[in-house]
Amino acid sequence: MSGATLDNVSVPVLLSSSSVFPEPTAAAFELAASLGYDGVEVMVWTDAVSQDAGALRGLSQHYGVPVLSIHAPCLLVTQRVWSSDPKERLRRAVILADTLSAPTVVVHPPFTWQRDYARGFADTVGKLAHRHTGVRIAVENMYPVRMGRRQVVPYHPGWDPTEAGYDSYTLDLSHCAASRSDALEMADTMGAGLAHVHLGDGTGEGRDEHLVPGRGTQPCARLLAGLEQRGFTGSVAMEVATRKAGSRAAREADLAEALAFARTHLGAGVAPTRS
Repeated sequence: MSGATLDNVSVPVLLSSSSVFPEPTAAAFELAASLGYDGVEVMVWTDAVSQDAGALRGLSQHYGVPVLSIHAPCLLVTQRVWSSDPKERLRRAVILADTLSAPTVVVHPPFTWQRDYARGFADTVGKLAHRHTGVRIAVENMYPVRMGRRQVVPYHPGWDPTEAGYDSYTLDLSHCAASRSDALEMADTMGAGLAHVHLGDGTGEGRDEHLVPGRGTQPCARLLAGLEQRGFTGSVAMEVATRKAGSRAAREADLAEALAFARTHLGAGVAPTRS
């Protein structure tokens, strides 16, 4: 891990590069270093730096902040990053993580229109995990899309990956709010497969908000406090929306508040009970 040590950190708190959008990937390393985050989660997207192992290694060394997670390019806006083939995008994300010694790759369930990819998704994930034993490929919980009175599930076989069953999962609390599901119950269902957490809050209004933790209704504090009891050995990535911040100072303030929240509640020893 270039230029940083995590010997005294039980659960590393990472800054997702998506949290600094619309600033570029490099800004995530700068802000992670200045605010005291333990590492960076790189969202692979159209920014060329996010796709380049050499550039990412250089940023990691320059700022003394390791890359500890890679988010595969599976958003609608990243369907042409690296390749139009989603299987190839996932493969390259896993190789990128392995090259940088990042222990986690986050991936979404396939979209319903990606029929071939969806049909072989579990097999693809399993083969990549077998080939790259130092990387956990953690499938993320998503949410249905609400269009007026209609509800559309754009993922196959659904938005909840625990129903299909995988070895490793990413639990996203903002997505729990959007799907109106119980985050603690989902963590229970994920069990030992819970490999990674995307920390962000939501109000449960049926949309993905990625609020600073503590500003919504999700059990962010209880989830963090109970991770040690769950035997959690992964990391927590701060994934909050700051694109409406009016200035760099406002963005820094939000990200500093988010980090302080995580540090306060991690290891607090509160049982993961539901409200």
